[in-house]
Amino acid sequence: MNAELMGVVIASMCTILGALPVLLIKTLSHKGRDILLAYTAGVMVAASTYGLIPSALKLSSVPVLITGILVGTLVLMILEIILPHQNLEHDGTRVSRSSIILFITAMSLHNVPEGLSVGISFASGIDDLGSIVAFVIGLQNMPEGFLVALFLILQQVRRVKVMLFVTITALVELVAALIGIWFGQFFHSAIPYGLAFSAGAMLFIVYKELIPESHGDGNERVATVSFILGFVSMILLTDSLR
Repeated sequence: MNAELMGVVIASMCTILGALPVLLIKTLSHKGRDILLAYTAGVMVAASTYGLIPSALKLSSVPVLITGILVGTLVLMILEIILPHQNLEHDGTRVSRSSIILFITAMSLHNVPEGLSVGISFASGIDDLGSIVAFVIGLQNMPEGFLVALFLILQQVRRVKVMLFVTITALVELVAALIGIWFGQFFHSAIPYGLAFSAGAMLFIVYKELIPESHGDGNERVATVSFILGFVSMILLTDSLR
């Protein structure tokens, strides 16, 4: 159990680790912001298409994968209806509070199946499955933490609150992972759904929020290059650590 707890804690806390570099940012130009947002988008797309989706397919089938992705997308669409929000204004003004709430809620919500996947993988008793899933989830949690912190910093949220929000998203995943360990025998079949759900949620955020924002100030070309570099770097990192 000690190894299991250590695995879920490390995977969850990677979110906080990924947020730390953002706290060093004092000022950020529109171009710099677009480059970072696009790079993060590329990392998240690679984590979904190169990590989560193949893992879900190995454990299930295409119908399960499609179901999980569609459910993840649908949940975030419903959140947008419940918490209507405006997009980032490119003249430097801040977004509404509901927009920030939606973003934090979405990131926290999609951490639930990720946490369950880690916990259930440890509870499954399959050799090294828990460690592998924890590593993959922890690896993608770092750019997620970076993304959450970057979004909040750009909205001029105080750094103390930024770390509080990032910690909340990490704790949501940790609690979900512990639940997955305790009730793994009931949720074992949910692992591929959870992975696919996470992929769908991440892809929704990338296409709905990050890509439009990174193209809003006339920096489409450099943002596109940054997106591709983020995508490729995540693939190289994941492959080198397998």
